[in-house]
Amino acid sequence: MPRPLAIVTGASAGLGVDFAKLCAADGHDVLLVARRLDRLQALASELEQQHGITAHPVAVDLNQPHAARQVWDYITEKQLQPAVLINNAGFGGAGKFHEQDLQTQLEMLQVNVRALMELTGLVLPGMLERKSGRIMNVSSTAAYQPGPLMAVYYATKAFVLSFSEALHHENRGTGVTVTCVCPGATRTEFQQAAQMNESRLFNTMWVMDSATVARQGYIAMKQGKRTIVNGK
Repeated sequence: MPRPLAIVTGASAGLGVDFAKLCAADGHDVLLVARRLDRLQALASELEQQHGITAHPVAVDLNQPHAARQVWDYITEKQLQPAVLINNAGFGGAGKFHEQDLQTQLEMLQVNVRALMELTGLVLPGMLERKSGRIMNVSSTAAYQPGPLMAVYYATKAFVLSFSEALHHENRGTGVTVTCVCPGATRTEFQQAAQMNESRLFNTMWVMDSATVARQGYIAMKQGKRTIVNGK
């Protein structure tokens, strides 16, 4: 019997790496999605050697429209059947909306919202047909309030939370669960990319480490929980 397949987006760093390690340790083959092929290949090699699974590094830029379709085309070409989908890819940016690059804000919508929604829409029907599947969408505690100086990022995470909780209820009793993970401040490459290294949010005793957040989220997904808020 083939091993179950877990798809992990944003798998080149931070939470994505930790989610991929948890899936592989659990006996899943993994499909690793991110832009940086060198990192994906290194992680794939590590996971195959440590866990005896098959890892598929798929370099796709989720900034691009219909990037999720490229991932799906690979899945169908290889005749793979996803048992787990972890929509982890995302990025943010700090500053007043009108002072930030508009194209970057549009790309944030593409990665944080559209790619997540599209990949979910492509994977979910097969899971429902097989009456088995786990979907995790990574949001943030930012989902629970508006975020001045990060207006678009907070709004995208509110979408992810609302979308995920709705799907959780829609699919009750089908064998497919949808879990939304909402971490607080977590040490990853996110704060550097968002130019938030000096933010008080990431310089307190409450900041969590990536491995802990990933483990908590992964357990919640396996338990079929609707939502988990990590940290204080």
